[in-house]
Amino acid sequence: MGAGGVIVTVCLNPAIDVTYRVLELSVGRSHRVLEVHARAGGKGVNVARVLHQLDEPVTVAGLCGGATGAEIAADLQRSGLPAAFTLISGQSRRTVTVVDARDATVFNEPGPPVSAAEWTAFTAAFDEIAKAGRVVVASGSVPPGCPDTAYAELVAIARANGAAVVLDAEGEQLRHALGARPDVAKPNAAEVAHLFGRPVTTRQDARDAAQLLCDSGADAGIVSLGAEGFVAVTPSAVFDVRLPRRIRGNQTGAGDALAGAIARGLARHDPWPELLADAAALSAAAVAVPVAGSVAIDVMAEVRPGVVVQKV
Repeated sequence: MGAGGVIVTVCLNPAIDVTYRVLELSVGRSHRVLEVHARAGGKGVNVARVLHQLDEPVTVAGLCGGATGAEIAADLQRSGLPAAFTLISGQSRRTVTVVDARDATVFNEPGPPVSAAEWTAFTAAFDEIAKAGRVVVASGSVPPGCPDTAYAELVAIARANGAAVVLDAEGEQLRHALGARPDVAKPNAAEVAHLFGRPVTTRQDARDAAQLLCDSGADAGIVSLGAEGFVAVTPSAVFDVRLPRRIRGNQTGAGDALAGAIARGLARHDPWPELLADAAALSAAAVAVPVAGSVAIDVMAEVRPGVVVQKV
């Protein structure tokens, strides 16, 4: 893998994430907000925050612009997270997540438009950043103006520079990027069902979908099933991964923690059973924290011994 030893997370559509905690969310009613959190987010930023919390060297690469973009960059600097953003003329977005005792409801603003010249500038910058990468995590939404092949291009650049790639995308971005042969593709059940036009309602459905990810180009396919764990088709075996108990809280950061754990395991060359067990525990630990991009280390330590990783 690339020299330099960092994990690079790609965040093409970063945001200032605002999280409100309320007692109970009810449509059409006024709510008293119990807690407010605001900080830089987006899936790639959330992955980087989790890795940083685990003391893994990490760099965020992405696009940002306007006053919100400056706020994003400043927040990452305060958090001690290195970032290499390509500036664009558009205004970066904000998101709002409302969390109550049952669930999390997310409102995502559209991303800023990206010109062809701005995209070209980013890919050139990314080619240099990827040279220092052990692993690249390409995750999250893509702002308007970026090509449908955006993630495919980045996967190809990363692999050409010797980095392993974890892909967490959806729609046409996922479809095209699979052909660039990421090391791991990690959509959730809804995303993979949409991609292949078939329901994913059982664990067997998930295993079949994970195999289709591999047949489409990924070395390994992981399909997450939320609180039910996930399934993984790897070059060595097919695994069914389950948590010992259900963790209640904010599910929005669980997939990002899962992607971060996979990246860390690839960087350390962990055996698949160990990598997958760590990933399950870390994703559960993310649910226990009200803000995406953080994990409860004590929950991870408590859950990890009970994770079941079973060959199918």
